[in-house]
Amino acid sequence: MSTFCLEYEVTVHTSPGSTCGTFNHLWLNLIGSQGETPPLNASEGGHLLLPGSTCRVRVQVSSPLGPLLLVRLRLEARTGFPDLNWHCSRVGVRRLTVENQQGVSGACPDDPDVQVFPCDQWLRTEDGDIELRSRKLCLLQDETEEKLKQQRIRRLQHQRKLIRWREFVSGAPHCVDLKNLSELGPNLSYTFKSPAANLHYLKGFTGRTESWTSFSELETLFSLSGHQNDIARFIQAHWKEDWYFGHQCLNGCNPLLLRQTNVLPPHLSVTADMLRPFLPEVSSLEQELQKGKLYLLDYKVLDGVPANMVNGKKTYLAAPLCLLHLNQQGQLVPIAIQLQQMPGPDNPLFLPSDPSCDWLLAKIFVRSADFQCHQLSSHYLRTHMLGELFCVSTLRQLPEPHPLRQLLMPHIKTSLQINFQARASLLAAGGVFDKAMGCGLEGLPVLLSRASQRISYQSLCVPDDLAERGVDKLPQSFYAQDALRVWDALHRFVFSWIGVFYSRDDDVHLDSELQLWISDINAHGFSDQSGFPQSFRTKADISKFVTMIIFSCSALHAAVNFSQLDFALWIPNCPAYMPRPPPQVKGEVAEDDIVSFLPDVNSTCRVLTVLTMLSQPAVDFVPLCRYTDAVFRDDAVLCRLVEEVQAELKAISDDITERNSQLELPYPYLNPERIENSIAI
Repeated sequence: MSTFCLEYEVTVHTSPGSTCGTFNHLWLNLIGSQGETPPLNASEGGHLLLPGSTCRVRVQVSSPLGPLLLVRLRLEARTGFPDLNWHCSRVGVRRLTVENQQGVSGACPDDPDVQVFPCDQWLRTEDGDIELRSRKLCLLQDETEEKLKQQRIRRLQHQRKLIRWREFVSGAPHCVDLKNLSELGPNLSYTFKSPAANLHYLKGFTGRTESWTSFSELETLFSLSGHQNDIARFIQAHWKEDWYFGHQCLNGCNPLLLRQTNVLPPHLSVTADMLRPFLPEVSSLEQELQKGKLYLLDYKVLDGVPANMVNGKKTYLAAPLCLLHLNQQGQLVPIAIQLQQMPGPDNPLFLPSDPSCDWLLAKIFVRSADFQCHQLSSHYLRTHMLGELFCVSTLRQLPEPHPLRQLLMPHIKTSLQINFQARASLLAAGGVFDKAMGCGLEGLPVLLSRASQRISYQSLCVPDDLAERGVDKLPQSFYAQDALRVWDALHRFVFSWIGVFYSRDDDVHLDSELQLWISDINAHGFSDQSGFPQSFRTKADISKFVTMIIFSCSALHAAVNFSQLDFALWIPNCPAYMPRPPPQVKGEVAEDDIVSFLPDVNSTCRVLTVLTMLSQPAVDFVPLCRYTDAVFRDDAVLCRLVEEVQAELKAISDDITERNSQLELPYPYLNPERIENSIAI
């Protein structure tokens, strides 16, 4: 009579990084559809979890487990040794059949293929049991095993206990609830390897709380700062010129505000007669409006925002209206500026025909207002805060096997750490917003709340936004041209990815995890009036939304973050605050007065120090759509999609490089080679 038993060979792979090993004991269970093994100490027999090592153990079972579904891992501290985290790459399981007959034994493999259970994460003793799945990515409705459905539910319940919501600013998207950074754990933390920033020439100014004495002083700082490049030098040479003012609205560090207008705002105190000298002789104001030649910058969001105190002195925030005209040379030039929203005798309208110092000062006030909106709305809100919103919802509502979680996490997970650090430093008491920005800690929540209420889904979707603002066809709008190409490449990639898992639009409607995800995003992010989808009905719906997330957390962040030092290094081009109020009459400002409207010396250098650090990509910078997780390598279909989008981004990069080589003032910020995969700084 023969007896029959099953034996499994389990191979545990430790990742190769120098800190990936641990002294701890490893316990494991094999879980099948019909049963599971008792916990086995895989460290017995002298097995050590060394970096890059494999640990092989045999597991015998007396009754069939059925198809293997899960491998459960648990770390236990080893007495007398440090309790170190462990990074597991994967676990491989091979089933062997051993048949003993008449005392003769032999082993032969029943199934020579190894069943792989990917891990690619850090494990800690405090995590308790971690269950690895071998099945590929799938939707909840495609799960055939009840144990795997329950495992999805358990993991999400655990995640919701760890990842919680809290309000940072009333009326703005919510953020993650953390008391300290260690609560994130190693899988949501990262080390930013910063290149050495040359801050040598910015040190030593902390004691100078007075204004700069002359433009000559500013030029000296600019020349010795060590950060000027061709773009910064071009800006310093041309910042006073009207054509460059308009060019910045399209291609500066804040290309999101300019919009075409067919009707003049009723509170802009301008008449056709006033503008006649600045329009073509053969046309009229009404005709230029109808042709779509007029554009508007409106900083109403700043109206009434409390201004900061810097160095014990009051600062001033303007809320300008700036009208621009697309002239016959294809240049976008400002033709009227009103520095506050409501017209009146103390709020004059500035025109290019005014004394040059009046006109220049009016443009400086616009640029200072733009700096506030750029930093808090276009940059922090639209990339950082939204990235965190999407990340928290993803962690709470989409389990690891969900295909959208795996696609999105490389683009959004770094937002939790960088935003927590920003709230604890830059946006806190003693930080740069407190000590050197026109919109200080009192005005910051007001502006963030107002800007949040003005966000629409359309404004975050590049093709819709550019068309709605009327900047998509302008020949000199390089941001628009490059953003559209990058968006289209990402959209094709996302649509193909989604098509692998959703065969029909009906599959979208049936995905309860997906519907809970978008509901969570809306509940903690946006009002019903924002136009954000309240649910998903089609594959096209999801594709557009996911593309918006990836673009906002990679390309848009590259455009508004890595450009900012170039445009702010010459201080008059982007003053962080204005220490004197907007002029109430014309003709009283002389050239020597202009410098007294600029930030104090120490606050200037404080801002430049921060922008220098923020504008430098990490040493281990990861370009757009470069992925390291196993799911992007091991699945042939998904691997092919990644290769296709990388090839398309490479072609875009080559085209942008070639175009920029022909331009006196290049636009490099949306070159895919310079777009980081996520918000890491």
